[in-house]
Amino acid sequence: MAKTADIPRTFISQLSLTGRSGGRVRALTGFRKAVHTEPDAVNPATQAFLARLCAAELAAEGEAFFQRTRTALGYRRRDLTLDVASPAAVLTARDFTLEIAYALEAGDPAAYAVTRTLHGLHSGDLVRTAEFDTLFAGLFSAIVFTLTKGVRVDAVVDVVEGLADAAGLTVDYPSDCRHCVLSVEGVSAQVVCDGATLEMRFARGGSPRELVEEFEVVRRAFALTKNRVLAGLI
Repeated sequence: MAKTADIPRTFISQLSLTGRSGGRVRALTGFRKAVHTEPDAVNPATQAFLARLCAAELAAEGEAFFQRTRTALGYRRRDLTLDVASPAAVLTARDFTLEIAYALEAGDPAAYAVTRTLHGLHSGDLVRTAEFDTLFAGLFSAIVFTLTKGVRVDAVVDVVEGLADAAGLTVDYPSDCRHCVLSVEGVSAQVVCDGATLEMRFARGGSPRELVEEFEVVRRAFALTKNRVLAGLI
């Protein structure tokens, strides 16, 4: 497997890593059973209610990441800032940005989701370090690559369907081709292309190094096809 340090900076900077968790609104620190009721709809008022309820959890997690990042990576005060404005927090570091955001679940307003997004990576070398890997171990379950030029999903489908079986690529898609799901031999994650992004979705959480290395396997598989549509994607 190629080292992540070999990945061009322009490539690594286009990657975003995301992870999700959540729970019941009534379990948040700010919820008072004697006076509060769980939301039954998602609208500005209930989102503002959630922002008040999750403020303590959000502030605690943001501060914890600030301290752990400062210690693990040896950052100084000017290298790292934390901005908390519930229901979101942004940790801006010299080499990356981490965003934490709370939101009510559209299908179940009495539940909330927490989305953590790592983006703005400056170097593949940082992703390879044990300190960075440990800092975010198990946190992310998807990696998203922004397609600079975009692509027609039906064109991707046609290319993959025209490849020989030996290429190790297969594709599934709905009738309207609004997206397609690529399977790459040796990669367990789903690879979803919607024309604007390419997203790998994993069944379990992993570290940045694990996800980036798996994405690099997909990148090489596309390049090996010698097809300009696939090879030009990433």
